[in-house]
Amino acid sequence: MPWSNQSGGGGPWKPSGGGNNPGPWGQGSGSGGGNRNTPPDLEEMLRRSQDRLKQVMPGGGANGIVIGVVALAALVLWLLSGFYTVQPNETGLNMVFGRYTAKTSSGLNYNWPYPIGRVIKLQVTNQKGLDIGFRTRDNRRGSTAQVDVPEESLMLTGDENIADVKFRVIWQIDPIRPEDYAFSIRNPDETVKAVAESVMREIVGRTDIQKILTAERKVIEPAALAATQKVLESYKAGVKILQVQLLSVDPPEQVIASFRDVTAAQQEAERARNEAEAYSKRVVPEARGIAARILQEAEAYKKQTVEDAYGTASRFTQIFEEYSKAPQVTRERMYLETMERVFGSMNKVIMDQNGGSGVVPYLPLNELGRNTPPAQGTRR
Repeated sequence: MPWSNQSGGGGPWKPSGGGNNPGPWGQGSGSGGGNRNTPPDLEEMLRRSQDRLKQVMPGGGANGIVIGVVALAALVLWLLSGFYTVQPNETGLNMVFGRYTAKTSSGLNYNWPYPIGRVIKLQVTNQKGLDIGFRTRDNRRGSTAQVDVPEESLMLTGDENIADVKFRVIWQIDPIRPEDYAFSIRNPDETVKAVAESVMREIVGRTDIQKILTAERKVIEPAALAATQKVLESYKAGVKILQVQLLSVDPPEQVIASFRDVTAAQQEAERARNEAEAYSKRVVPEARGIAARILQEAEAYKKQTVEDAYGTASRFTQIFEEYSKAPQVTRERMYLETMERVFGSMNKVIMDQNGGSGVVPYLPLNELGRNTPPAQGTRR
């Protein structure tokens, strides 16, 4: 057999040679010189264990049952203590033996109780504000005062000037990956502040101070928000930037009066430029409208003149055709129409040549001229 303790070999547990072989259970082979390969009696071992337990807990088996029930109840209560509630504005992170296992939403949830399990609750919907370049402190009178922090607010611009920039960053825990917020960064407030200040210094460092003070202020806020969010995502910070508010951008206090004069002059120049552009936009369309009207009137006059000429020529042709048919009648009609047109608006005195040769006619010329009737239109 492989475990036999033959002479010349000590088996797998102890080398051969004088002494007892303890065997695989650490017991000796006995002093009687019996079979050293016999395994220990398990029933005997259990009986001895029960005897020792009775010695520790005097009172018999009834006390053992009570203690077992108490231990079971304690175990049940310990397991029930693993239930926890997550508020609507929170997200729970389950930990088992210090390792992140799952994310839980609002409501009643369960995780292993302490010390096996632990729950971290994060308020993912609460917004936090971070002031950079200044601090707001309460006075003794109950009001608040703004305290400048020059080491944060003073920044170098692209044209090597200094600008005093104060802004606020509004952020919250990213509800999609709150575990990054809990485990990836040690101090979230300081991290967001350092990243936002670094991004703002980079943007200001690429821009001239005049643009920062005037037109570029509306562009800086979205650019700073996007750049800050990108850097924090690369860090896996679990932070979501909601807004970057540029509160004030001013030159240093020593030269602020001169910069204000320059800004006022630039604004005045911008206003004059806008007024000139507005005047140009108003005058040019008016001139174009007048030119278009003149062209249309000239075109209309051209068409009218041509049509009148065509009408006159057509009338002459028709009269000539009628004249060719009856020349005498046409001449007489033309004569009568001409006389009517000439003498129609004049005072006329008709004298009978056969009225008597010895009578001197009396003509009241003054009264005739005074009572001259208005001219009448030509009858055709």
